[in-house]
Amino acid sequence: MNATRNFLIPACVVVAICATSDVRADFTFGEPQSLGPVINSASNEAGITLSSDGLELYFSSQRPGGLGDYDIWVSTRQSVNDAWGPPVNLGATVNSPYTELYPCLSSDGLTLYFSDYYSGSPRPGGLGGGDIWMTTRISRDDPWSAPVNLGTPVNSTNLDMSPTVSSDGLTLVFNSNNRAGGYGSWDVWMSTRAGVQDAWGQPVNLGSAVNSGNWEGESGLSADGRALVFGSGRTSIVGGVDLWISTRRTLSDPWTAAVNVEAVVNSSRDDGTGRFSPDMRTLYFCSDRPDSLGGYDLYAASIIPIVDFNGDETVDIGDLLRLIESWGQDDPAVDVGPAPWGDGTVDAADLEVLMSYWGQEIPSPALIAHWRLDEAEGLTAFDIAGTADGVLVGDPVWQPTGGKIAGALEFDGVDDCVTTEFVRDPSEGPFSIFAWVQGGAPGQVLISQADGVSWLMADSSQGALMTELAPPAGRKAIPPLVSEAVITDGDWHRVAFVWDGVTRALYVDDALVVEDAQSGLASCSGGLYIGAGSTLGPGTFWSGLIDDVRIYDRVVKP
Repeated sequence: MNATRNFLIPACVVVAICATSDVRADFTFGEPQSLGPVINSASNEAGITLSSDGLELYFSSQRPGGLGDYDIWVSTRQSVNDAWGPPVNLGATVNSPYTELYPCLSSDGLTLYFSDYYSGSPRPGGLGGGDIWMTTRISRDDPWSAPVNLGTPVNSTNLDMSPTVSSDGLTLVFNSNNRAGGYGSWDVWMSTRAGVQDAWGQPVNLGSAVNSGNWEGESGLSADGRALVFGSGRTSIVGGVDLWISTRRTLSDPWTAAVNVEAVVNSSRDDGTGRFSPDMRTLYFCSDRPDSLGGYDLYAASIIPIVDFNGDETVDIGDLLRLIESWGQDDPAVDVGPAPWGDGTVDAADLEVLMSYWGQEIPSPALIAHWRLDEAEGLTAFDIAGTADGVLVGDPVWQPTGGKIAGALEFDGVDDCVTTEFVRDPSEGPFSIFAWVQGGAPGQVLISQADGVSWLMADSSQGALMTELAPPAGRKAIPPLVSEAVITDGDWHRVAFVWDGVTRALYVDDALVVEDAQSGLASCSGGLYIGAGSTLGPGTFWSGLIDDVRIYDRVVKP
């Protein structure tokens, strides 16, 4: 990397989401996609900002045709469904022989903030080695005016970079190097103002929730001012420089401890200059991952709220009923609006987000194992969501057309079962398990864990659904959780166990049949048995059909 790029993402950096943050809703990221050869080039691209209507895209690039090192370029399109047009340099009014970086466009499209980095003497009007500037235009058809330095107290005699502004124009987040009151060499700072005509207030360091004492930079603030994405030089989880996210529930609340965006977006290379799209549907960033066209390219990853509340991988009436059930309440599981963070109340904003995905099939990122049991032959039950393919033991018989959902697997109740590798430790937090079953007899087991207990089974007296999952053994033994819902009557039943970290709950045919509060669940690292007890003891083998077994690492209520 050249000297300038070393400043943008330091080479010294060494190698959910939402596990500890106050993000309201569950969400995931789509697979990052390069913005392609029209926007990216064989040179470095860094920093990106979009107009509120999604028709203008500004970014920094070292490509030929510029006036200095990095220049600001703009690409336009006629509609959000069209491809981006060839980028155009903003010209000598804005760009200079210096380095223009990190553009940020105001929500009305009439003010463009950016950084100017000086490798030698400061740009005329600058205060230090790098400052934040802004240029304005009367309308979107007019040219940009000569840039104006934001001055003090935002800029200092140190390096001040990477401005990003909320949609109301009242919050400015930026990065500063070695400013008094910081935690490390580069920190994230925030300035606010009462109105768009007022001066920016004294910057405040965002504190230890965001800053680490290492390097934090290239930040991007969400339009509503409640989410922040930034690059960090703290010990990374994935590799190289990683992107991290911090959130706050309201503008007056503190920022929560930052969490790594993890491997869905971050790669083993450098990933930085993160910015949210105005509609919060896309995360943009730059990376030098192997598929780049040259140096650092710009990428986009969709931000997908999890609106498949009941875990059936389709957004339909079941999810709508789940949302209505929590209407007016503070229910994080369905609080997805405004997307993707939610706002603490289930209301019309959440309904709007849900309906925007209506009828779509959405594979759940929380689905960590899924055995469809639809195979027609062979000794393998494939796990289509993970890596725990099952091995058939005994002689269970595939029933390609005999299941509740396509095929199923028939067990003889003597020695048939399916064994898998380790999938989940029950003590590690909320999780859910679902299965369709038919047949069986009292005392027989649907799902168990080797060296552990039965997760789902029929009780020995009347064949009602029960679980042996319980807190670790102590002075007071906790009994199994037993329902009164019989599942061995020969009919198909959808059975489930849901653990939210506090409550054990059993469901039959999507209805809650029993629950209780507990202090936790005992740990176990064994693989799973489908159709047999944890010790493979006589009388625990299932006699009947089992279909479509799913395990989620979050709460999924039918």
